[in-house]
Amino acid sequence: MKCQRFLSIPVFSVFLLMGIIYYVTLFIFIEDWIGLQSSAGTLNALIFTWMASLCLFSFSVCVLTDPGQVPSSYVPDVEGNDVPDQESQNNSSQLRQCDKCCTYKPPRAHHCRICRRCVLRMDHHCLWINNCVGYWNYKAFFILVLYATVTSIYSLVIIISCVFQKNWDFGGRIPLKIFYVFSGVLMVALSGTLGTLLGWHIYLITHNMTTIEVLGPSMLKWLCPTAVSHLKDGMHYPTSHDS
Repeated sequence: MKCQRFLSIPVFSVFLLMGIIYYVTLFIFIEDWIGLQSSAGTLNALIFTWMASLCLFSFSVCVLTDPGQVPSSYVPDVEGNDVPDQESQNNSSQLRQCDKCCTYKPPRAHHCRICRRCVLRMDHHCLWINNCVGYWNYKAFFILVLYATVTSIYSLVIIISCVFQKNWDFGGRIPLKIFYVFSGVLMVALSGTLGTLLGWHIYLITHNMTTIEVLGPSMLKWLCPTAVSHLKDGMHYPTSHDS
């Protein structure tokens, strides 16, 4: 069932874009810049291939991982054991019930009209992964944006390096110039878009929760999109009195 999420035009478009950027960067720009047979060319090709593989893996994890659904048996704890009276009153006044699912919603859970269910810690429904970004795949989404941003900037640097070392004193090859300009503009736009998205989610992480809550306590596992063993049930979150 999860594999059916790949049967989507936006998802296919992402795969197609990844393939085109990979092919163009390796077999046109790196080859034209320093040559794939050279030591520097081979090194750049290996680095870019590794980064592209990380993007592909993270993207697949985002598509396949269920973001988390609110259990039908969920009932909020309004007693507030060992919680200050003021906070207990706030919790009681903020009980939320989904009109469509007819169940209570934990903090940060929202109903997705596309998925037709309440998603734990829902961030948004992403058209490009044909899935919601929620509690269980938010880390994979964040890592995907990080890898994609770095890879796009790397490709842009290769294009710029190729342009500066190339001898443009030739005539009758206007289509090649147009191709270079188009590729450069595309990578600038892609790098800028992904960089902005990355900056926005870094802002959300630093202001809405701790980095540890999303990425995990071990820095060695921060860049692995499947390292989510530190996550709990997605229905309870630490508050200031917990510390």
